[in-house]
Amino acid sequence: MGVKERKERDRQEMRGLILKSAHRLFLEKGFDQISLRNIAEAIEYSPATIYLYFKDKNEIVHALHQTGFKLLNERFQMLVKYEQPFERLMEMGKAYIKFATEDPSLYELLFMRAEPMEHVSDCLGEEWREGDRAFEFLVRTVTQCQQQGYFSGLPAHSFSMMIWSFIHGLCSLRISRHLGHVKDVRESNISFDDIMTTTYATFSQALEKLKG
Repeated sequence: MGVKERKERDRQEMRGLILKSAHRLFLEKGFDQISLRNIAEAIEYSPATIYLYFKDKNEIVHALHQTGFKLLNERFQMLVKYEQPFERLMEMGKAYIKFATEDPSLYELLFMRAEPMEHVSDCLGEEWREGDRAFEFLVRTVTQCQQQGYFSGLPAHSFSMMIWSFIHGLCSLRISRHLGHVKDVRESNISFDDIMTTTYATFSQALEKLKG
Protein backbone atom coordinates (compact mmCIF):
# COMPACT_ATOMS: atom_id res chain seq x y z
CA MET A 1 0.00 0.00 0.00
CA GLY A 2 1.39 3.39 -1.04
CA VAL A 3 1.59 6.52 1.08
CA LYS A 4 -1.40 8.08 -0.66
CA GLU A 5 -3.57 5.00 -0.17
CA ARG A 6 -2.53 4.72 3.49
CA LYS A 7 -3.42 8.36 4.14
CA GLU A 8 -6.82 7.89 2.54
CA ARG A 9 -7.45 4.77 4.59
CA ASP A 10 -6.50 6.59 7.79
CA ARG A 11 -8.74 9.49 6.81
CA GLN A 12 -11.72 7.22 6.24
CA GLU A 13 -11.11 5.43 9.53
CA MET A 14 -11.02 8.71 11.44
CA ARG A 15 -14.14 9.93 9.65
CA GLY A 16 -15.88 6.68 10.57
CA LEU A 17 -14.81 7.03 14.20
CA ILE A 18 -16.23 10.56 14.36
CA LEU A 19 -19.53 9.47 12.84
CA LYS A 20 -19.86 6.45 15.12
CA SER A 21 -19.24 8.54 18.25
CA ALA A 22 -21.56 11.33 17.09
CA HIS A 23 -24.30 8.81 16.35
CA ARG A 24 -24.10 7.39 19.86
CA LEU A 25 -24.03 10.81 21.52
CA PHE A 26 -26.95 12.16 19.45
CA LEU A 27 -29.09 9.20 20.46
CA GLU A 28 -28.07 9.34 24.13
CA LYS A 29 -28.44 13.07 24.74
CA GLY A 30 -30.14 14.63 21.73
CA PHE A 31 -28.75 16.66 18.86
CA ASP A 32 -29.01 20.06 20.54
CA GLN A 33 -27.24 18.88 23.69
CA ILE A 34 -24.10 17.71 21.88
CA SER A 35 -21.28 19.96 20.70
CA LEU A 36 -18.30 19.25 18.48
CA ARG A 37 -16.20 19.45 21.64
CA ASN A 38 -18.26 16.63 23.16
CA ILE A 39 -17.66 14.49 20.08
CA ALA A 40 -13.94 15.29 20.16
CA GLU A 41 -13.73 14.33 23.82
CA ALA A 42 -15.47 11.03 23.10
CA ILE A 43 -12.81 10.05 20.56
CA GLU A 44 -10.00 11.63 22.64
CA TYR A 45 -8.97 14.16 20.01
CA SER A 46 -9.07 17.95 19.92
CA PRO A 47 -12.03 19.81 18.35
CA ALA A 48 -9.62 20.99 15.67
CA THR A 49 -9.42 17.41 14.43
CA ILE A 50 -13.19 17.29 13.91
CA TYR A 51 -13.01 20.45 11.78
CA LEU A 52 -10.63 18.69 9.40
CA TYR A 53 -13.52 16.42 8.45
CA PHE A 54 -16.74 18.32 9.15
CA LYS A 55 -17.43 22.04 9.36
CA ASP A 56 -20.23 21.66 11.95
CA LYS A 57 -22.79 19.30 13.47
CA ASN A 58 -25.07 19.73 10.48
CA GLU A 59 -22.51 18.11 8.20
CA ILE A 60 -22.07 15.26 10.64
CA VAL A 61 -25.76 14.45 10.90
CA HIS A 62 -26.12 14.84 7.14
CA ALA A 63 -23.33 12.28 6.65
CA LEU A 64 -24.98 9.90 9.12
CA HIS A 65 -28.26 10.11 7.24
CA GLN A 66 -26.61 9.67 3.86
CA THR A 67 -24.76 6.59 5.11
CA GLY A 68 -27.89 5.10 6.63
CA PHE A 69 -30.03 5.63 3.56
CA LYS A 70 -27.27 4.25 1.36
CA LEU A 71 -27.43 1.00 3.34
CA LEU A 72 -31.22 0.91 2.95
CA ASN A 73 -30.94 1.55 -0.79
CA GLU A 74 -28.45 -1.29 -1.12
CA ARG A 75 -31.05 -3.61 0.37
CA PHE A 76 -33.68 -2.33 -2.03
CA GLN A 77 -31.40 -2.72 -5.05
CA MET A 78 -31.04 -6.40 -4.24
CA LEU A 79 -34.76 -6.72 -4.97
CA VAL A 80 -34.56 -5.76 -8.65
CA LYS A 81 -34.27 -9.49 -9.32
CA TYR A 82 -38.04 -9.69 -8.66
CA GLU A 83 -39.41 -8.88 -12.08
CA GLN A 84 -43.02 -9.05 -10.90
CA PRO A 85 -43.57 -5.63 -9.26
CA PHE A 86 -46.16 -6.78 -6.72
CA GLU A 87 -43.83 -9.50 -5.49
CA ARG A 88 -41.04 -6.91 -5.30
CA LEU A 89 -43.31 -4.60 -3.32
CA MET A 90 -43.95 -7.34 -0.74
CA GLU A 91 -40.23 -8.09 -0.49
CA MET A 92 -39.50 -4.38 -0.01
CA GLY A 93 -41.65 -4.36 3.09
CA LYS A 94 -39.80 -7.35 4.51
CA ALA A 95 -36.43 -5.79 3.69
CA TYR A 96 -37.45 -2.52 5.36
CA ILE A 97 -38.57 -4.31 8.53
CA LYS A 98 -35.34 -6.30 8.61
CA PHE A 99 -33.31 -3.12 8.17
CA ALA A 100 -35.14 -1.47 11.08
CA THR A 101 -34.98 -4.40 13.48
CA GLU A 102 -31.37 -5.40 12.79
CA ASP A 103 -30.01 -1.93 13.56
CA PRO A 104 -32.66 -0.12 15.62
CA SER A 105 -30.30 2.67 16.73
CA LEU A 106 -29.61 3.60 13.10
CA TYR A 107 -33.31 3.39 12.25
CA GLU A 108 -34.13 5.61 15.20
CA LEU A 109 -31.69 8.25 14.00
CA LEU A 110 -33.00 8.12 10.42
CA PHE A 111 -36.73 8.04 11.10
CA MET A 112 -37.60 8.60 14.75
CA ARG A 113 -35.50 11.51 16.00
CA ALA A 114 -36.90 14.99 15.43
CA GLU A 115 -33.85 17.11 16.20
CA PRO A 116 -31.44 16.11 13.40
CA MET A 117 -34.07 16.29 10.67
CA GLU A 118 -34.44 20.03 11.30
CA HIS A 119 -30.88 20.45 10.10
CA VAL A 120 -30.43 17.81 7.40
CA SER A 121 -32.24 19.45 4.49
CA ASP A 122 -30.27 22.69 4.78
CA CYS A 123 -26.89 21.04 5.05
CA LEU A 124 -24.50 21.91 2.22
CA GLY A 125 -27.41 23.10 0.07
CA GLU A 126 -27.60 19.57 -1.34
CA GLU A 127 -30.69 17.69 -2.35
CA TRP A 128 -31.58 14.74 -0.17
CA ARG A 129 -30.28 12.24 -2.72
CA GLU A 130 -30.14 8.98 -0.79
CA GLY A 131 -33.41 9.58 1.03
CA ASP A 132 -35.11 10.50 -2.22
CA ARG A 133 -33.78 7.36 -3.90
CA ALA A 134 -35.31 5.11 -1.26
CA PHE A 135 -38.79 6.60 -1.59
CA GLU A 136 -38.56 6.86 -5.38
CA PHE A 137 -37.83 3.13 -5.55
CA LEU A 138 -41.08 2.52 -3.71
CA VAL A 139 -43.06 4.92 -5.94
CA ARG A 140 -41.58 3.35 -9.06
CA THR A 141 -42.52 -0.14 -7.88
CA VAL A 142 -46.08 0.97 -7.11
CA THR A 143 -46.30 2.64 -10.52
CA GLN A 144 -45.19 -0.57 -12.20
CA CYS A 145 -47.86 -2.44 -10.26
CA GLN A 146 -50.43 0.04 -11.59
CA GLN A 147 -49.19 -0.51 -15.12
CA GLN A 148 -50.20 -4.13 -14.66
CA GLY A 149 -53.66 -3.09 -13.51
CA TYR A 150 -53.16 -3.12 -9.75
CA PHE A 151 -54.24 -0.32 -7.39
CA SER A 152 -56.19 1.43 -10.12
CA GLY A 153 -57.51 4.88 -9.33
CA LEU A 154 -55.06 5.45 -6.46
CA PRO A 155 -52.42 8.22 -6.77
CA ALA A 156 -49.05 6.42 -6.89
CA HIS A 157 -47.25 8.91 -4.68
CA SER A 158 -49.95 9.08 -1.99
CA PHE A 159 -50.46 5.32 -2.02
CA SER A 160 -46.69 4.84 -1.63
CA MET A 161 -46.75 7.22 1.31
CA MET A 162 -49.55 5.18 2.88
CA ILE A 163 -47.54 1.97 2.49
CA TRP A 164 -44.41 3.55 3.97
CA SER A 165 -46.42 5.06 6.85
CA PHE A 166 -47.81 1.66 7.79
CA ILE A 167 -44.44 -0.13 7.69
CA HIS A 168 -42.71 2.72 9.53
CA GLY A 169 -45.40 2.69 12.21
CA LEU A 170 -45.02 -1.05 12.68
CA CYS A 171 -41.23 -0.73 12.96
CA SER A 172 -41.47 2.20 15.35
CA LEU A 173 -43.83 0.29 17.64
CA ARG A 174 -41.42 -2.65 17.60
CA ILE A 175 -38.32 -0.59 18.35
CA SER A 176 -39.97 1.48 21.06
CA ARG A 177 -41.43 -1.73 22.55
CA HIS A 178 -44.88 -0.17 22.56
CA LEU A 179 -46.18 -3.38 21.01
CA GLY A 180 -45.91 -4.79 24.50
CA HIS A 181 -48.60 -2.37 25.68
CA VAL A 182 -51.29 -4.06 23.58
CA LYS A 183 -53.65 -6.05 25.82
CA ASP A 184 -53.61 -9.20 23.67
CA VAL A 185 -49.82 -9.20 23.68
CA ARG A 186 -49.56 -8.70 27.44
CA GLU A 187 -51.87 -11.62 28.08
CA SER A 188 -50.13 -14.03 25.74
CA ASN A 189 -46.66 -15.34 25.05
CA ILE A 190 -46.51 -13.92 21.55
CA SER A 191 -43.11 -12.49 20.70
CA PHE A 192 -42.65 -9.10 19.05
CA ASP A 193 -41.18 -10.82 16.00
CA ASP A 194 -44.29 -12.99 15.67
CA ILE A 195 -46.50 -9.91 15.93
CA MET A 196 -44.48 -8.20 13.21
CA THR A 197 -44.77 -11.26 10.96
CA THR A 198 -48.50 -11.78 11.38
CA THR A 199 -49.31 -8.06 11.11
CA TYR A 200 -47.31 -7.72 7.92
CA ALA A 201 -48.98 -10.83 6.53
CA THR A 202 -52.37 -9.23 7.18
CA PHE A 203 -51.18 -6.04 5.49
CA SER A 204 -50.05 -8.09 2.48
CA GLN A 205 -53.48 -9.70 2.28
CA ALA A 206 -55.07 -6.24 2.32
CA LEU A 207 -52.86 -5.14 -0.58
CA GLU A 208 -53.78 -8.31 -2.43
CA LYS A 209 -57.44 -7.30 -2.18
CA LEU A 210 -56.61 -3.81 -3.47
CA LYS A 211 -54.84 -5.16 -6.54
CA GLY A 212 -58.05 -4.80 -8.47
